[in-house]
Amino acid sequence: MIHPRNIVIAPIITEKSSGQVATDNSYSFKVSINANKIEIAKAIEHIFAVKVLAVNTIRMTGKPKRLGKYSGKRPDWKKAIVTLRAGDRIADFEV
Repeated sequence: MIHPRNIVIAPIITEKSSGQVATDNSYSFKVSINANKIEIAKAIEHIFAVKVLAVNTIRMTGKPKRLGKYSGKRPDWKKAIVTLRAGDRIADFEV
């Protein structure tokens, strides 16, 4: 089994994700591109000691970038939107 800290890379804190926390009790995370929904749910439950109800994942494609005559692309990554049980909170998102 992959270590939970290798699955959940970083929280995503934006205006939209803050609104989802307030209305739907959903939190957004940048996760490993190889992780599936079951692994993500178990990792969130292990790290934050909460109960996960649902996990939605999105494959985000990297944007093309240029610097003068050189062109490249940012790496692809995966975003997970995790819905928690009513009453559960993750303190890192509270601002």
